[in-house]
Amino acid sequence: MVAIDENAPGNGDGESADVAPRVLELFKDARKDGRPLNICAPMVRYRKLPFRLLVRDYGVDIAYTPMILAHEFIRSCIARDSDFTTCPLERQPTASDGRQHALIAQFASSEPLEFARAAELIAPRVDGVDLNCGCPQSWALKDGIGCSLMSNPSLVAEMVRAARGRLSSGQSVSVKIRIHKDLDQTVQWVKEVEAAGVTFITVHGRTRSQRSSTAPDYAAIRELKKHVNVPLVANGDAYTSTNVRKIAQLTGADGVMAARGMLENPALFAGYAVTPTEAVRRFLEYAIRCPIPLPLVLHHISEMTARMEGMGKRERKRLMECRDLVDLVIYVEEKWVVDDGKVEVDDVDCR
Repeated sequence: MVAIDENAPGNGDGESADVAPRVLELFKDARKDGRPLNICAPMVRYRKLPFRLLVRDYGVDIAYTPMILAHEFIRSCIARDSDFTTCPLERQPTASDGRQHALIAQFASSEPLEFARAAELIAPRVDGVDLNCGCPQSWALKDGIGCSLMSNPSLVAEMVRAARGRLSSGQSVSVKIRIHKDLDQTVQWVKEVEAAGVTFITVHGRTRSQRSSTAPDYAAIRELKKHVNVPLVANGDAYTSTNVRKIAQLTGADGVMAARGMLENPALFAGYAVTPTEAVRRFLEYAIRCPIPLPLVLHHISEMTARMEGMGKRERKRLMECRDLVDLVIYVEEKWVVDDGKVEVDDVDCR
């Protein structure tokens, strides 16, 4: 666990302007490998440190924090400690294959100075910041954040410039958006935001009023790709490695972002059709070393194991009755016995 120094100076002053954002190197490496960049999407509550460490072991190149409310983050040390913890390991290469990893903090905000200050506070611990312009929930729309920003590209451009001024040139400023019903409106939106200096753009292929039961519009993402010069990431219905390849092919995107699919199968980018038992045990190891509330741990284990053999209603009920981590560890070890009895994970310092 790493504390954030709210009195630390901004990273934007005195930095060399010719250092490209580190995440662009990851996009470049993925293109050399002939594949899209694998990205774990931000999700409220469900992208805490133990889960990010887990997906790092299974092919994820870039992981996002949960969406963080910028105004709470900048005014409260308690909020900062609750919303964000990290450790050096999550941005280091994977020991097994040397794969590079990056961490991006996503903020919800509608104020340039607020977003810039949040970016400045978290800058020493991340590779970039992202502005949420795609949350369609009613509370977000009421507060003028999330999808509300899709009607005001000038404001978003100002926010990008403000954050850019507080970060080093080696850090990214990105946005995650949805599409408009009139795609021409989205084309103009991304052009204006790109001109402000955004590093890359993630596009969820649905409008703000479309539910997850509506298929994403991959053709719209492909059309947007033609109008931007920065990397573009496709988001929407990535549940399997086959989905990922298909989405990349249909959209021409530089990266594919998975959200709900990662909850069900955090190993999907590594080609697993169902969460491997080893991943469940790894997650528990990380949760023990980097504690998060038990209800979150139980939710993750419940989602990961839902499609595993033998996990019917009775077993799920038994799982959710675990009273603490000791109960949960015993349950998992009894349910999925392995010969060696232990899963090895990279050294984690979460003090």
